[in-house]
Amino acid sequence: MNLPELVIFDMDGLIFDTEELFSQELGKVMETYGYRLTRENYVRTIGIARNDAERLMQEMYGKDYPFAEISALTRGRVNKIAADGGLVIKPGIKELLQFLEKQKIACCVASSSPQAIVTEYMVLAGIRKYFIGIFGGESVKRSKPAPDIFLAACAAYQVPPQKALVLEDSEAGILAALTGGIPVIAIPDMKQPSQELAAQTLLTAPDAYEVAKFLNRLTISIAEQAQS
Repeated sequence: MNLPELVIFDMDGLIFDTEELFSQELGKVMETYGYRLTRENYVRTIGIARNDAERLMQEMYGKDYPFAEISALTRGRVNKIAADGGLVIKPGIKELLQFLEKQKIACCVASSSPQAIVTEYMVLAGIRKYFIGIFGGESVKRSKPAPDIFLAACAAYQVPPQKALVLEDSEAGILAALTGGIPVIAIPDMKQPSQELAAQTLLTAPDAYEVAKFLNRLTISIAEQAQS
């Protein structure tokens, strides 16, 4: 295996600990409307398109569940926490980005969240400089687990899918990468991927530190092969 020409990062649950944060704030908002959010129910919505999440939430809480209203209130609370410096970057992400920068490997973000929010979070966290581009959920018609957003990123930078690398935390994102023929490394967040999906990844890592170590070992191996 060669080093990737492009590393595509998911955002929520991968770069930032926002899945846990959003879950907590969503639970608080739902309580004011008389609903109770369970961790199991929230996990079912991770990594899927907004329309699919709305349909799923209404299946679980009834057709009268005010998805748009509750989601907007929750997003507002999360955005305020982010603006107040409450974004938590996942372990090893900064170090991984610095390693990729040193290796001159391009990075971009492909998230189901709106591009404006993704961009804002990157700027607030001081890591926008590491990414050549940001792809939000509105940039494609089909969201994960369809591979469209990852393939769009590859096409934008003229990188063949097999020469890119996706970093994902959710099963939907992992499946999207695999469906698109893109190598993927999983860094699970709130839910471990199924054994079947995990077996198809290059690596299922506990954090981004392990991803950096994996790519560093690959770098050393390639250098040694070139010298032999």
